[in-house]
Amino acid sequence: MNGTEQVEEAYLMVTILAFLFVLSVLVFVHEFGHYWVAIKAGVKVESFSIGFGPEIVGWNDKSGTRWKISALPLGGYVKMFGDMNPASAGQRDDLSDEEQQHAFHHKGLLARAAIVFAGPLANFIFAIVIFTVLFAAVGQQRALPVVGTVTENSAAAAAGLLPNDRIVAVDGQNIEWFEDLSVKIRQKPDQPVDLTIKRGTETLDVTATPQAVSEGNGPDAMTFGRLGVSAGEFVAHRDGVFEAVGHGFSTTYGIVTQTFDAIGEMIAGKRDSSELGGPIRIAQMSGQVAEGGLAPLLSFMGYLSVSLGLINLMPVPLLDGGHLVFYLLEALRGKPMNAKAQEYGFRLGAGLVLSLIIFATWNDLSHLGVWNFLKGLAGG
Repeated sequence: MNGTEQVEEAYLMVTILAFLFVLSVLVFVHEFGHYWVAIKAGVKVESFSIGFGPEIVGWNDKSGTRWKISALPLGGYVKMFGDMNPASAGQRDDLSDEEQQHAFHHKGLLARAAIVFAGPLANFIFAIVIFTVLFAAVGQQRALPVVGTVTENSAAAAAGLLPNDRIVAVDGQNIEWFEDLSVKIRQKPDQPVDLTIKRGTETLDVTATPQAVSEGNGPDAMTFGRLGVSAGEFVAHRDGVFEAVGHGFSTTYGIVTQTFDAIGEMIAGKRDSSELGGPIRIAQMSGQVAEGGLAPLLSFMGYLSVSLGLINLMPVPLLDGGHLVFYLLEALRGKPMNAKAQEYGFRLGAGLVLSLIIFATWNDLSHLGVWNFLKGLAGG
């Protein structure tokens, strides 16, 4: 085995291990959300599995729950007492009155809804915690108000700004970050702005008139000012605890809105559905970010955790969102959907989920060039 093959083999091993680590942690978090609320609601949990299929290793806790790792590491489940299967699709009808007190399907509507919703909620909370820790312990790159490059024929060039000039104040108000400069400049299109800059040991006062730039059309049109400089210096900035928590919430919320925007654009045909990735793409990206160290890997897990929570909230039978839709209908009707309707719904949901997995995997293989490779072999 030569050096190149050894490197490729090592990279493959890192990719596989990173993928298994990322997926196992996110699945555990999701299922533990279901498990924890179920226990608090008085439901007996029969098994908690990471993965599907035959059990590889497992143990029983004091309450009788079987904790196990199974052969196919592409998900997991919590099987509650009284369920016909791990998906909670169907219930046993041979339970005694005493046994029904600990069965999932015999709990009240709110308790069942809370247990189901707890899985996605755990993923959102986990993402917030990850981002909070990263912002507080590792920090993020922030740009200082130092000029990097000056665009030709720009307001900055006309004012005589030079690379490495540090802008310390705008209209007499001190600024700390490049984004502070951007905000103030955007508010002053075609209006003179007094800048205080440090150039070496000198402090200079200059006046610049940001160019007016229009964006959008019709009622959405807006005009803002542009100075014409780029940031030239960056530092790692760590947030305080409360600031980090706020950024953790805002980052998680931002991922949610970006995801909905992307889905809307795909449905409207404004975005290519080939961007939708599956397990192979996740594995590939896990290996790539793992090479950058723990912080990028944790950040990637935060993004995936939000995505996992959102996917499970899709109103598709078999997923958590599908269960919640059934519970909403139960609340409106005053009684549960009949068993046949639920059975057909879960079959439909299973088909939709399987179709989505196949489509995403097809995209993954296309992204890796597998189909072109096979065509080349056939043509050869």
